This record gives sequence, structure tokens and C-alpha cells, in this order.
Amino acid sequence: MGGSCARRPGAGRPQVLLPLLLPLLCPALAEPVRYSIPEELPRGAVVGKLARDLGLSVADVSARKLRVSAEKLHFGVDAESGDLLVMDRVDREQICKDRRTCELQLEAVVENPLNIFHVIVLVEDINDHAPQFEKKDIHLEIVESVSAGARVSLDPASDSDIDLNSIKDYQLSPNPYFSLIVRVNSDGVKVPELSLDKVLDREAQKSHRLILTALDGGDPPRSATTQIEISVKDTNDNPPVFSEEEYRISISENLPPGSPVLEVTATDKDEGINAEIKYYFRSTAQSTRHMFSLDEKTGMIRNNQSLDFEDVERYTMEVEARDGGGLSGQCKVVIEILDENDNSPEITIASLSDHILEDSPPGMVVALFKTRDRDYGVNGEVNCDIERGVPFKIYAASNNYYKLVTDTALDRERKPEYNVTITATDRGKPPLSSSTVITLHISDVNDNAPVFHQASYVVHVPENNPPGASIAQVSASDPDLGPNGQVVYSIIGSDLEPRMLSSYVSVNPDSGAVFAQRAFDHEQLRSFELTLRARDQGSPALSANVSLRVLVGDRNDNAPRVLYPALGPDGSALFDTVPRAAEPGYLVTKVVAVDADSGHNAWLSYHVLQASDPGLFSLGLRTGEVRTARALGDKDAARQRLLVAVRDGGQPALSATATLLLVFADSLQEALPDLSDHPVSPDPQEELQFYLVVALALISVLFLLAVILAIALRLRHSTSGAWGCLQSGFSSKTPPGVSLNYSEGTLPYSYNLCVGQTGKTELNFLQCSAPLHSGQDIVYSSSPGALVPLHSGDDLLSHPETLTPQAPPNTDWRFSQAQRPGTSGSQNGDETGTWPNNQFDTEMLQAMILASASEAADGSSTLGGGAGTMGLSARYGPQFTLQHVPDYRQNVYIPGSNATLTNAAGKRDGKAPAGGNGNKKKSGKKEKK
Repeated sequence: MGGSCARRPGAGRPQVLLPLLLPLLCPALAEPVRYSIPEELPRGAVVGKLARDLGLSVADVSARKLRVSAEKLHFGVDAESGDLLVMDRVDREQICKDRRTCELQLEAVVENPLNIFHVIVLVEDINDHAPQFEKKDIHLEIVESVSAGARVSLDPASDSDIDLNSIKDYQLSPNPYFSLIVRVNSDGVKVPELSLDKVLDREAQKSHRLILTALDGGDPPRSATTQIEISVKDTNDNPPVFSEEEYRISISENLPPGSPVLEVTATDKDEGINAEIKYYFRSTAQSTRHMFSLDEKTGMIRNNQSLDFEDVERYTMEVEARDGGGLSGQCKVVIEILDENDNSPEITIASLSDHILEDSPPGMVVALFKTRDRDYGVNGEVNCDIERGVPFKIYAASNNYYKLVTDTALDRERKPEYNVTITATDRGKPPLSSSTVITLHISDVNDNAPVFHQASYVVHVPENNPPGASIAQVSASDPDLGPNGQVVYSIIGSDLEPRMLSSYVSVNPDSGAVFAQRAFDHEQLRSFELTLRARDQGSPALSANVSLRVLVGDRNDNAPRVLYPALGPDGSALFDTVPRAAEPGYLVTKVVAVDADSGHNAWLSYHVLQASDPGLFSLGLRTGEVRTARALGDKDAARQRLLVAVRDGGQPALSATATLLLVFADSLQEALPDLSDHPVSPDPQEELQFYLVVALALISVLFLLAVILAIALRLRHSTSGAWGCLQSGFSSKTPPGVSLNYSEGTLPYSYNLCVGQTGKTELNFLQCSAPLHSGQDIVYSSSPGALVPLHSGDDLLSHPETLTPQAPPNTDWRFSQAQRPGTSGSQNGDETGTWPNNQFDTEMLQAMILASASEAADGSSTLGGGAGTMGLSARYGPQFTLQHVPDYRQNVYIPGSNATLTNAAGKRDGKAPAGGNGNKKKSGKKEKK
């Protein structure tokens, strides 16, 4: 705090600079700023350059919010100039009453930083009150015997002004008997007295009328007059005399109204009426007369109202004792009020920052307040404290000012506001206290990052889900407020390709809902992982990441696909040959199918829908292996047809069908006529009736010719090398008599396929078709015979389900070398064999089977085990490793081994079957009904 070294006059009146040595003390920070003004300045008058005297610039007045505070605000600060202005009427007599020095205590408060300066305004008196006499007329009675020189005290006039503006002199109208003497008492009050200059003569003049004038010291002076009427009476030469010239007494401010305070006593040596004394107040302020009463007979003084030390500390009065002869005596009474602890401390908030940032450091000032106790001494000493358990404490400043500062770190999320109770207690007995509550709001800062409700998320989404549907919901919370707690979600990473991510999933930035942008396919995408971020809107923003793993579940949306038996290049069904001597349990063929689905949806089962002879063959439920259930009887047809359904384990189940054409024959030559002359009829009864009718009609005419032609044809085949066409494709590269074995090598790029045809002149003969190349589709069979498509239109039309295209398999196969099927000789034949499911591997398998068929046509192999074994040995022999075959085992839950079907005939029936070439052939012509 600093004081001003210069002062400007206010409202055209010179100001008094107090103290005179203030310029020498300007650097002292503890000295208050002092101003001196006359009372009754008009509103808006300048008291002083407060901002300049405090060392503040004009810009600091508004920026630092310069203001003044006091109990009653008589002054204010000009917001533009920083001058201290008069805001209310300044009446020294009203404000300071009887005090000789009238000083007003002000506090100048500035902020940013917060500081307080003490300002003292000295109010100087002006001559704004004229003197006043208590009575307009003064009546006196003087005994004529009074000698010259006697004095009669008169009631003095009163003037609210002080010093030079108070009563300065009295004047008395000219007369021959009395003169005026002005006496100054111990308080400095001038009291007029009439002095008898000449002895009165009642007979000459019984009354006198005088005019007393009171003048003050103002410029111009003010005055007041009163009229004195003097009645001359008979002799009374002894005035009353008080026992004490001055009475002093101390009483408590808690004295009840009406209590006796003091009794004054005066005596008179006269007798009779001249000794009768009455008591009166004189030279006493009107406020004192209202507070106390005087019994004129007894001289007892009592209090009329409650006393208050904080209002008036001492009362002074004069008491006059007047006898019956008109003489009087005076005494002075001083009543001092003793202070009692009857006022509780008062708390005034000077400045308050009710919104505090939660990251505010300890020691930051949040409130400034002061205390006041109107009591005196120890009763007015105040101590302040606050409740416990709040992160604040109090520091004492100067002049009963206190600072409320932060004590520890704040956390809005733990407690957003504090109701701090400030208690002020004085040191009186008993002590009195008061309290006030201030509410402090903790403002939020972005000090909390979003937190996900789960450490990671895993969701299961079934495939073929509707695009745009919500598949997951992530949620994060942030305890901060407003933008600091507003969470926005985004995808920041994935194991998918970046260019594909937006086409697969998206996230709602507000709700955290994750949406599928497309329908997922389990066969193409089993799972993927996303990294999501939750970020608040604070500055700087805080964020958290979480992983979301999406598992695409399988649905039964792929029907089984039959790999074997397949249709021929022209759409005809192939046939398998079965040795006539096959025993029960003989492995005829195997239906191979795959399903691109997974789990139970890919668990395949095989069922016989139709069979020419239901009891002749058995079908493995899980393996698809077709075995003979019993030995072939004489009455059993040589041609058998099985319609097999392959169903998966889905709900609902999907299925596919395969048609098996089986011919019981010991060689391909035996099978071909049977195929051409005795095709399998869909209805065995109708076929029997047909042949009976034909036999009865032609038996007498054609029987002999048919037998001769048949014998001739067989002789022709045996002599002219009917199988030359089969060998022609290889004869240029293989010496005669050497059998071809491709078990250790690869299949040639081209080969010939022989089919049986029927002409007008020849009943049966073989003709080699054009060479087939590896790029063409090759159909194959798993029977011991050769691959021969059957051109039976009835069979194809009667079972159109065999032509139904299968769903494409999943081409994304990944399996190790250990998972690939091995050779048939190294694995056990069970019901869980795997087969290829792509075009390339199928062609390779077909080519290998045709190579085995070529061996059979060359007469170098038999229908059994061995390196040159045709049929199953061609399919499952050691040369067939299926290195390019996809592994379907990961899709199917089937108990048992994953080994492929074995090929040795000894393993099927325990012995080598009868010799013969069991090649497959196409039917030479369509059947005739």
C-alpha cells in the first residue's frame, strides 16, 4: 500500500494535507492514503486522484476492478479516471457526532493480483449550522440585595459546528445594570454570565429586558438571539452549592432502562423559600436528555433507554440547582459506559472466486474477507477458522483481513463443490461467534481419459448377416464434464487391408455401435480384429484404445458337392465293374463328397435313395463306401443301379445325389455286351416282359443267326486284336508285350479312350475316340474297370438330380504336408477319407485312373493288388499322393482317421479276385425298349 505525495483540491475548496510529513513517508507501504475534504461536498466532487496515488494507471482501474468498501459507502471510484468521488451526502455532524476529529476509514480493493489499500478521508467542518439557544426567552429573578459584581450564569447557545465554526462570542444589548462576561469551562465551552454592575433597585425598576446574541467564528459568521427578562425580587443572598463540582461514574451498557444511575445533591444556607432547591439540566445535549432523566426534587438521574457502548462511550451533562430566591449553582456529571461482550463478530466477504479450476496449485487465493467486532478491547479481538475436511485453509492478513487459499490438490470428479463454513469467534467471556457459508464450485479440466467398460471385446456374427445391421456395441465413459467428457469413437486399425476396411465395418462416432457394411462369408473370412479408439473433445484431447475381435460363424449355406462319381464329358453316367466272384464286404466303390461349410454343417452322411436290389450292396453312413452285402446270385441282374444321397449336418440339411451304375463282370469285354444288349431298366418287371416278348417272337427265326454272329465276332476280336485301338495311343512309345505302368511317373498329356459301338453289320466292336488333352474335363470311376461314360439317355433323364450343379468349394485351403493324404498302402481305410475339390486335382485323379485302365487293356494287370492293379489300385495306389488336393478335414467334425481309402483287393475281401480286365466302358448305344 502506498500514499499519495500530492493532493488536489476538491469542489473548489482547498484540501488540508494530513499529516504534514506524509510526503516524506510516500515510499512506506504500510502508511494509508489520506485525503482531507470539507463536509457537504456535492455528489460527484473529486476527493483525490486515488488511482494515481496508488500507483495505478488509468487502464488498471477497469482491468483490476479498482473499488472502495466501507460500512456506509459515501465515496466511489470513477471507472474512467480512477478518481475518488463523493457518492452520498457527507455531513460531519451526522457521521461523527461529537467527535472532534472526523475520519472515515475506507479500503481500496484491486484484483489481478488481489490487494487492499487503506484510505483515510478526513472530513473538515464548515459553518453550516447557526448557533441556537435552548429557550427563546430566559426568565431570571434577582433579589435586589444582590451586591454589585454578582454573576448569573445563562444557558449557553449550542452549535453543531466545531473549532472556528463553533460559538466564538456573546453580545449583550446595552444597559446600565448588567454587563456580559464570557467564561470558558474545562471543556472549552464558552458560557455567558450576567455581571451586576450596579445594585438593583426594585422600587426604581422591578424588571429588566435584555437581548443576548451568540456569534460563531464562521465567515460570514452566524448568530442567534434570546430575550432575557429579569425580575427583581427580595433579598436571597446565598445560592445553592453542590457537594461536588464534578461527578464521575461508570455503568455497564447492560444496565436495564429505568435504573438509577446517580443522585446529585446541593445545599442552600438560606431559609424558607430561598432554601428550596430544584434541579435542572443545563448545557446538556438533547441526545443526552433523551437518554437520561433528572428528578428536579431529588436530583436522581436515571437512564431512559438501553445503553450501547458501541454507540456512545461517555455522556457529559451539567446540572443546575436553583433555590427559591433565584440563585443557582452548577455541577458537571460525567457518565462512562463500560463495554460488555454483547456483539458477535461480523464477517464481510470482500472478494470471492466461486469457480476454481481443479488443477489449481495449492496456495491460490480463492476468497478475501474481513472480520469486525463492535466490542472493545478483548471483547473485540477475533479469531477465524474453517471446518475440517476441506482442502482449504485461512491465512491472516492485516487489519482483520483474512485470505482463504487452497491447501491440497482438487479433484472435481471426486467432489464438484465445497460449502466452506467460516467461523469468527471473539475472546470475550463468554465468547461470541458467528459464521458464514461460501460455496466454491470446482471447474472441470480434461484430466481423465475415456475408459472402456471392457478390456477387449469379442462378438460372434453369423455369416450372411444383413448389411447395415449393428454387430457390436463398445462403450467408454469419461467422468469429465462438457466437451472434456464427450466421447467420439473411431476405427484406427484392423488386420484387414486398409482399402477393404471401410467396405466391411463402420462405427457410429457418437454411440460406439459397430455396423457391418456387407454380408460376411464364413468360407472367405473366418475372423478379423479391429482397434477402436475413444477420444474426448478436451484440449488437449485424451483417448483410449480397445480391440474388437469379430468371429464370423458358419451357416449351412453350401450343399455337399459330389466329387465321385462324376459325369462323363458328354453328361452321361459312368459305370463300375464288379467281379462276379466278389465276396460279401468287397469294396465296390466309394462316393466322395465335400462341403465348403464347417462343423456339423460339413458333417456328411450317405444314404441310399433307390437301389435295383436293396439287399445286394451296403453303403457306409459316414465313409460313403459301397460294399457287397452278399455274394452275387444266379437270379441277380448283372446291372445294378444305386441312387445315393449325400446330406450335411446343418439345420435344415442340404443334400446332393449321385448315381452309381454297377456291372457284375469279370472283364471289360464281358461287361460291354451286357451293357449294350442288356441295359439296366428303370423297372425290372417291364424289362423282363419286354425280353420275353422279343424272345418268343424271334426265337424261331433269329436264334441260330444270333449265335453264329456272336461266335464270329468273338473269334474276330480274339484274332484281329480288338484292343489295338486302346493300345494305339501308346504303341508308338512302348514295345509290344511290355505293360505300361505309370505308378511312378506322371500321366501322358494325351491318351485314347475306347468306347463300344454297335453298327448294322457288327454287333459289338471297339473304336478309339480322339485323343483327350489335360485341359479337358475327364470323368472317372472308382470301380476296378476302366472309365467309360454310359450313353443311357433313360438313366440320365430318369435321375436329373445327378446333373444338378454343386456349390463351388472354398478355394482358400491351407494345410501342411502332414495333413495331406498319404498313399493307400500307408494308411488305414476308414470312413473319413478326404477327396479333392478343385478342377485341377480332379483331372489329375481322372488321368491316373485312365492310366490304370490302359494297363488293364494291355493285359498287364489283374483285378487285385500289385503294382499294376487297375480299379481301386489306380485310384488309391502309391502313385497317387494328392499333393494338390485341398484338405477338407478342417471343415468336418467326423470321428476317426483322415486316411484315404485303401486299394489292395486282399484288404477288401482277403484274397485276390479272379483274373480279368475289369475296365469301364460307355454303353455302345442307347437301350431300346
